[in-house]
Amino acid sequence: MATQYEITGASAKGIAASVERGVVEGALAPGTALPPVRRLAERLGVSPGTVATAYKELRRRGIVVTQGRGGTVVAPTPAVASRRPPPVPEGVRDLAGGHPDPAFLPAVLPTARLSPGVRSHRAQPRLAGLEELTRAWYERDGVPAEHLTFAHGALDCVARLLSVELRPGDAVAMEDPGYHHLLDLVPALGLRSVPVAVDDEGIRPDALRAALRAGARALICSPRGQNPYGGWFSAGRRDALLGVLGEAGGEVLVIEDDHAADVAGVPLYSLTGGGSGGAGDMGRAGGVAGVGPAGGAGGVGRAGGAGGVGRAGGAAGVGPAGGAGGVADGPARWAQVRTVSKHLGTDLRWGALACDRTTLARHDGRMLLTSGWVSHVLQETVARLMTDPETQALVAAARSAYARRREALLAALSARGIAAHGASGMNVWVPVRDEAAVVNGLRTRGWWVAAGARFRLAAGAGVRVTTAGLGEADAEVLAGDLAGVLGEAQATYGG
Repeated sequence: MATQYEITGASAKGIAASVERGVVEGALAPGTALPPVRRLAERLGVSPGTVATAYKELRRRGIVVTQGRGGTVVAPTPAVASRRPPPVPEGVRDLAGGHPDPAFLPAVLPTARLSPGVRSHRAQPRLAGLEELTRAWYERDGVPAEHLTFAHGALDCVARLLSVELRPGDAVAMEDPGYHHLLDLVPALGLRSVPVAVDDEGIRPDALRAALRAGARALICSPRGQNPYGGWFSAGRRDALLGVLGEAGGEVLVIEDDHAADVAGVPLYSLTGGGSGGAGDMGRAGGVAGVGPAGGAGGVGRAGGAGGVGRAGGAAGVGPAGGAGGVADGPARWAQVRTVSKHLGTDLRWGALACDRTTLARHDGRMLLTSGWVSHVLQETVARLMTDPETQALVAAARSAYARRREALLAALSARGIAAHGASGMNVWVPVRDEAAVVNGLRTRGWWVAAGARFRLAAGAGVRVTTAGLGEADAEVLAGDLAGVLGEAQATYGG
């Protein structure tokens, strides 16, 4: 073993607990080889069967993996560890967090008085007013909303969906690079992650086909504002992905994470069978924040510029090209998750779920047995924010500002010959050779960006820059500093 950590235990349970403790404490890093079964059994004075049972339990829980002749090693993303970001150093500008600009978040409105005990929360888990607003929110973008429910945020919802649909050892197709908390969640549930490469139009059809052929029983993807890459589905890409899913025969649960629906700055082309590229998140009307017809400029179409990241798309909200035939049928089993943390407040742990009838029944059946319902006080707060005129104005301003700031950095990087990706959302992904060198180099210049390692399964190295709070003038400064850091790295590595 390439570590001094000593595994202890006189039983399978004790041995497994010792390994888990080593992983949690960082003494057993991802990829660390565990001793062969017989060698560890001899050292601990137990039978080989006892050690084998411990290793089997650790595999079942996603803490270790077996690599054939390579033996048993700590998993690349062990279920008891997490891809938590390092603390932000003092004296630097934080562009690593992935958070919205606080200047565009509303003050939380006081809720109406909700007398305890006057409601049957389990019998009526959703406030009728918020349910109506949520249905309009989905229907604005063409997402079927006949069956919908609420959850305690996106991760809570996705975890429940996976736990009722899959069994330990099942495979899930995951964006690569992708959202690090989802990349942690899947192995924590005892499931296997199958990487699906992404580009500026989201997940690639060829990569999805390979994942499905590898046995993936579920797909988690973002139709826009993909984190960290920024991709979003065009009409053509959406139709191509539906074709690939159709080849799988309707056996795959498709989970869309539309986490930035109101500030992604682009229309929605959804795999749900709806999302025909209508108004998307382009404006507001009807008294609901972000709900309604397109409202002028800001994030219109797939403009090129900015280093050629975008692609021309004509007027926003025109819908998919292709004339006759329309949108291909969506998958039989599907769910689209939305939250309000990116446009109403990061502490509002509320999520909405639109899905097919079977998925709804399974999700709500499990929720009834656990948390039961989402706080009605929280629901009331979200509903009041959704219908508050000042909040509507803030959401519209945020949507426009985030698009300008993202595009400003892309343009500044392109002018310096630096490739970058960020077609939508609040982040820009910059491919680099050495993540640590870039992160530390920018730190010395007063910037803190996110190393890409925690977002990747098999994808190449990169850094993520959150542009939500980056002023357009600051984008030029950052791009210049990044060019300097990359120049230093090139001088080090050559080529």
